Amino acid sequence: MITVQKFGGTSLSDAHGRQHVLRHIRRERDAGRQLVVVVSAMGRRGEAYATDTLLDWIQDNGDSLPARERDLLLSCGELISAATLCSLLNESDLPSVALTGGQAGILTDGKYGSARIVRVDPERILSHLNEGRIVVVAGFQGMTESGEVTTLGRGGSDTSATALGAALHADVVDIYTDVDGILTADPRLVREARQLAVVSYEEICNMAHNGAKVIHPRAVEVAMKAGVPVRVRSTFSDGEGTLVTHADIARGEIGWTDRTVTGLAHVRGVTQISVETRDGPSDLQLSVFRAMASNGISVDFINVMPAGVLYTVTEADTPLAIRLLREMGFHPRITGGCAKVSVIGGGMNGEPGVMARIVEALTGRGIPILQSADSNTTIWVLVSEEDMAPALTALHAAFGLHLIP
Repeated sequence: MITVQKFGGTSLSDAHGRQHVLRHIRRERDAGRQLVVVVSAMGRRGEAYATDTLLDWIQDNGDSLPARERDLLLSCGELISAATLCSLLNESDLPSVALTGGQAGILTDGKYGSARIVRVDPERILSHLNEGRIVVVAGFQGMTESGEVTTLGRGGSDTSATALGAALHADVVDIYTDVDGILTADPRLVREARQLAVVSYEEICNMAHNGAKVIHPRAVEVAMKAGVPVRVRSTFSDGEGTLVTHADIARGEIGWTDRTVTGLAHVRGVTQISVETRDGPSDLQLSVFRAMASNGISVDFINVMPAGVLYTVTEADTPLAIRLLREMGFHPRITGGCAKVSVIGGGMNGEPGVMARIVEALTGRGIPILQSADSNTTIWVLVSEEDMAPALTALHAAFGLHLIP
């Protein structure tokens, strides 16, 4: 039985956390499992080996590093984590070997900074496992066919773990973080947030895409395609965390509750843009969205009407979006300081009355809905950022998420 464990930067940043990491590894090893351990860079911005610290270092030293060399630098944090953990494991009589992402068989395309995994060759890992070693792999990185080091972008270590789990046909991928599992909402904003025992791949993908930061959505997509179960667990406790699996399997798991809504997510820093005209070009919609796309501006919450368009962009993209529209002769109406609140649940597909409950919950608290959109498993509402926390609390109560055991 092969288990892939992934430990994040906060789990490895100090001696106390690293002892918990060793404890989890030893427990699984004593249970007879073969282990592949994927590690992130230690700590967060300001700590010596964190990825953001390395980025700050370059900004203070010329800020002119080409993309290839930037990836070489950014790969160093995970290499330090892998070597450190390997040393601690060997000291603890747990034979181990440390591998770079490329040595572990993770082959990528050549898009530096956000490379995509092309394939995984697990033979070297399997050889070490068969010789009784724990294999520690530097996450967040891979290698091109020509031998160039690449990085996978934010959340890349999660993707490394699930990609290796898929290639190795692992029984489970355990993602260890500083929280006990996946919660129904952000506990910093909703005091009644509850831990979920089981969620479907689709639900957690939607939660991750819409602002929940427990696991990267690309990692979940890789696991879903391969059918590898994922558990999101805490490094600092022995709880089972949250199991992520196919919806039909999830329904048979202990802890599953048949619910319309599973959880809430949110994104701050959103700007709503309205462009209307009666006398402008007939191709207004095409002109607006082509201008946004040509300048790398991602649009969301899109409503297309005969007289114009209504959509959102990030706060960071707002100044450029406004300038482009004005240069085209438009007079956009701007509503800044917005937030996107997402109501997510596999059980809402075909369930009547979900939107009515959302509207009732928000209007009952005097919260205006600026815009809305929906899919089979998610309904999004746009509210002012000052209304975001009250909106999350009201929706959490309206769908009984505080009652999840």
